[in-house]
Amino acid sequence: MYHARDFGTYKALLFTLWLIGLVLSSQAYAQAENMAWQLYSIEEGQYFDPEQPELRTKLKKVKDISLVGGHYLYAEEIRIDQDGFYVVDFKNTSAIDRFSFYLYDPQNNLIASASGGIGSPEPNPFFLRHGRTFHLNAGHYQLLAEVSSPYFIAQPVPYINTLDAYQQEIKLGNAVVLVGLGIFLSMGIYYGALSFARSRNTEILYALFIFSNLLFNAGAHQVLAQLFNWHNFYLVSFPILFSNFIYVLFVMRLLEIHPAKNKKLYAMGVVMLSLLAVFALFAMLSPHWINEMARFGVWGFLLYGLVAGVIRSMQGSIVARLYLVALVSFIAFASMATIPTRLSSNTIYVEHYGLAAIAMEVILLALVLTYQVGELYRERMRILLRLDHSKKMAHTDAVTDIPNRYALEMELASFGQSASLTYIDMDNLKFYNDRFGHAKGDEMLTVFAKLMKQGLGAKGTIYRIGGDEFAVTCPDGNTYRVQKLIESVIEEMHRLGFDHSGVSAGSAFMHEAANTSDLKHLADIRMYENKQQRKSEKPSPF
Repeated sequence: MYHARDFGTYKALLFTLWLIGLVLSSQAYAQAENMAWQLYSIEEGQYFDPEQPELRTKLKKVKDISLVGGHYLYAEEIRIDQDGFYVVDFKNTSAIDRFSFYLYDPQNNLIASASGGIGSPEPNPFFLRHGRTFHLNAGHYQLLAEVSSPYFIAQPVPYINTLDAYQQEIKLGNAVVLVGLGIFLSMGIYYGALSFARSRNTEILYALFIFSNLLFNAGAHQVLAQLFNWHNFYLVSFPILFSNFIYVLFVMRLLEIHPAKNKKLYAMGVVMLSLLAVFALFAMLSPHWINEMARFGVWGFLLYGLVAGVIRSMQGSIVARLYLVALVSFIAFASMATIPTRLSSNTIYVEHYGLAAIAMEVILLALVLTYQVGELYRERMRILLRLDHSKKMAHTDAVTDIPNRYALEMELASFGQSASLTYIDMDNLKFYNDRFGHAKGDEMLTVFAKLMKQGLGAKGTIYRIGGDEFAVTCPDGNTYRVQKLIESVIEEMHRLGFDHSGVSAGSAFMHEAANTSDLKHLADIRMYENKQQRKSEKPSPF
């Protein structure tokens, strides 16, 4: 079954894929300087004095930073070809706790400095960026960049660009962030509300997974620091520890992994949850390892999701097959965000790849959940149809296809005071059964019921209450119309070959009886009186 909201989801997916394509092609926009930075490690107990830049030579030279945090100093000579405004920023990652830029003239005089970072209260001139602006005249300068963080997602590398070029190149990355956060926020709210409306744990876990990734990306891309003045650097990676745990629970619910039906997969899920709990505990005891524990946890839940998806797919689960498509797409981009790397683009950070991966995963999983919810809806409709069919069968006479005695009892329960009940007893059913067979007798009953139903229309209802007995209810109590209809129906049956057909009938009104039992009893007595009068060939009033 196709719904309009499905089309909207597909449009969102296509837009996200287009945006991801731009991210991948962003190398064309890269204007990185081929600067040979010298990297120094500022060990514990050491201090860098920006007024004495020459003392950096006493620091230890290193090739790369440590992902579990540290204090570092970049140094490089730069050449400015023309006067103007220039921006110094970091590439590869935006997850930097604190940094400072120092500019020196050829005589090692400090001419300008600026600082910032997620953990710093310093205002940011550029939205979602660490860039700092300097006005420089043409000439040679020395640029030092001091950076410290309790952990690193990737290695931050300083670069310098003109203000105009910088303002243009950051647009794509910022667009990725805003679109991605918008997807997280809208999807999180939708599935959060859906979980409360349907009380399904699957949607609750999915909403929690989305919101935890929203918090991570808002922290990593400086949204929390710049808009809400939250400068706790650990908010960058701590939500991922929670997200990893929730994701495993979500996969177990989504793929319907039960301890009785899927013992091994369920046990594997419990083991993975225990491992993720150990990662989280270790990260809280050793905060410098938070990001590494989060990184290991991502690959852990991806492994579990892949194994569970493959096994459940082999067991015939269509949801598992759709889930695998979402998972494989996520892995392709998650590898860029979880494997420390250096990017050639100044525009795109490692965090952008992670955001794009999660955004694509969120949308694809939304399609999987839409399919699953659709299946639940279709199954519910099938159950309702079966119940409706069963109800119809329970209320319908199998021979004549009109309501039966049970349906009559339901009707009488809501009888009005002016309504009437007419009992009808057909003549000579045994004659037709014995002479022509039961099929002929059934035909006589069916023809009578059909003609009565057509004649009554919406003004009454005919029921077969057993054997050759029928009942007619009239909400308006017009028994005269019922009498005339019976007479015309019997005449029509004679013309159709049922020459020996006939009926005895008796009517009673609800206002004549104290309850429906008395009503039925009164109608039955009058029908019996009519039968006796007909046998004695005496006309009797109807």
